[in-house]
Amino acid sequence: MSDIMLVSHRLSSSELEALANQHFGDMIKGVIDIQTGKLALGAELHADAELLLLQEGCQQETLWGFNIYIDSPFPDNIEFDSMINIRPRQNNRSRHIEDVEIQQKIVQLLTPFLS
Repeated sequence: MSDIMLVSHRLSSSELEALANQHFGDMIKGVIDIQTGKLALGAELHADAELLLLQEGCQQETLWGFNIYIDSPFPDNIEFDSMINIRPRQNNRSRHIEDVEIQQKIVQLLTPFLS
């Protein structure tokens, strides 16, 4: 998990490109805690970033996975898709985050880091 970044500052385009090039070239996997705003980027699997945030004291119920496509403008470059988002007990039965309010909260929290 050493390649996962806990983000605490606005990321430059070169930082985003470096994160993308670690695994996928044009895409970065990320997980964010919608309660605390803690953000982990650069994992090969969303589950790895989720684990890092759990180790940081976050609660699984508030962690959501997404992808950032670095060649598109923010916020259109955010894809709300991850295996960790399948949560029938939270009324999310697919990989896609179905709740628009959660999507909006994620974009709001990502804005200082990506816009």
